[in-house]
Amino acid sequence: MSRARDTFSRRDFLTASAFAMGAAPFAGVARVFAQPGSEAVFRHGVASGDPLRDRVVLWTRVTPGEPGETVDVGWMIARDTRMSRVIASGSARTSPERDYTVKLDAVALEPGTTYYYRFSARGARSVVGRTRTLPSRPTRRVKLAIASCANFPFGFFNVYNRIAARPDLDAVLHLGDYIYEYANLGFGNGTSGDGRLLDRVPFPDRETVTLEDYRARYGQYREDADLQAAHRQHPFIIIWDDHEIADDSWRGGGGHRDLRAGAWEARKAAAIRAWREWMPVREAPGADYRLYRQLAFGDLADLLMLDTRLEGRDEQVPRGDVAAVERASRQMLGRAQEQWLFDSLRDSTAAGKPWQILGQQVMLSPQTAPGTPAATSDSWDGYRAARSRLFAAAAAAKVQHLVVLTGDVHSSWGYDLAPEPFDRKGYEPTTGRGAVGTEIVTPAVSSPPWLKADQIAPLMAARPHLKYVWGADRGYVVLDVTPERLQADWWYVPTVLERTTAEQFGKGMVSEAGRPHLVDATGPAPATPSPDLAP
Repeated sequence: MSRARDTFSRRDFLTASAFAMGAAPFAGVARVFAQPGSEAVFRHGVASGDPLRDRVVLWTRVTPGEPGETVDVGWMIARDTRMSRVIASGSARTSPERDYTVKLDAVALEPGTTYYYRFSARGARSVVGRTRTLPSRPTRRVKLAIASCANFPFGFFNVYNRIAARPDLDAVLHLGDYIYEYANLGFGNGTSGDGRLLDRVPFPDRETVTLEDYRARYGQYREDADLQAAHRQHPFIIIWDDHEIADDSWRGGGGHRDLRAGAWEARKAAAIRAWREWMPVREAPGADYRLYRQLAFGDLADLLMLDTRLEGRDEQVPRGDVAAVERASRQMLGRAQEQWLFDSLRDSTAAGKPWQILGQQVMLSPQTAPGTPAATSDSWDGYRAARSRLFAAAAAAKVQHLVVLTGDVHSSWGYDLAPEPFDRKGYEPTTGRGAVGTEIVTPAVSSPPWLKADQIAPLMAARPHLKYVWGADRGYVVLDVTPERLQADWWYVPTVLERTTAEQFGKGMVSEAGRPHLVDATGPAPATPSPDLAP
């Protein structure tokens, strides 16, 4: 985190002014206009992230004017969209060492409050951004958007535009695959996703390996207007998946075996450094790349963000090797993260919070029965002992309703989270008896779907705990949580092959607190009055 030359000052105003309420949640996002020169100086926009009750990370990048120069950047945070009620300001310095990114913690803020912020440098001002701190006790509602898997050449980021247009979100959870590392036509079988067709060829047009490669790829993504809009309007809570580094990453390697991809440790270090520079995340000290962390939403929920990739994951094994996928020693999280998670679950229930929410990358629900091949060895199905330890720890902590949020698979799934879903003695599908929680899987922003329509019915028949699955459309999830229930709404965009502000409600599912069992909702969760979006 950049603290250099921060000159924090706080100016409290005694007068109060109510925020404008009730902005329509599905209105289009207006085109951004800022001070002359702002687009040239702040071409990658602004962002915020990792909100806590009293602070939030603010981010921008300054486009350098001269090679190697050092740039002083001013910042301010205010209570209104006009930036007239400033409560804090300061300055930071950036240079090529951080790829001219700026990241700082705005502290001494009030809980559950919407703020507006902007930056200034070289005579220009950035656009105004909007952010929000986490609530303190008591908390009656939390609303989150959940997204993952944005493959630049496969289509436009219309999903981000729709997320940006919702004023009533507390935060956006991005569950990974924020970028993809491939050259054009390098993903999948190489027969689709040609960026030349949409003027979205990845830059550089080669697989990212070096620090310069990863920085350039993030720079290209962050010039996308829809992604900028989402970052500008909401704080992000972000974790990586594999494609921020290399396909099927684990702690000691990745799926790209070609020696031209470079030594793994050097490549991993480059990818992590660029990710830390470009993401609005609160960094661990020094070279530590620990990503797992906890965010408390008052007395309502604890959000536990996990790293199922680099922290402790053992290498994937062939999915047909049943003995290997069930080996007790295999780690998904690593011992330190696993113990932290188990302790955090215990502390959360001891504090009386009704919801324990895991933000993580790959599907946790059992997809095949014990003693049979894994559906995929990259998911928790390939680490069955680690999953069993998690279920046992949740039971020991007296977790009444574990909520698991997942990305990765470019499709929509809703599961009753059951340790023994294929045994009628262990799980009853019509009532949810035996379920310990709920798993919600978000579709992709633009990455290609894998599921075909004729696969839906066989999947539903083979998995009694599967309550919803859809694979044809890109979209996102809105998770609405109250003390009494949670509701997951899947929203879809009609296309990613052209820009659009259209979206369609696809499915809503509800589960009562302490009674984990997904049932159909009657419609989408209602919009709630919220402070104005940034202008």
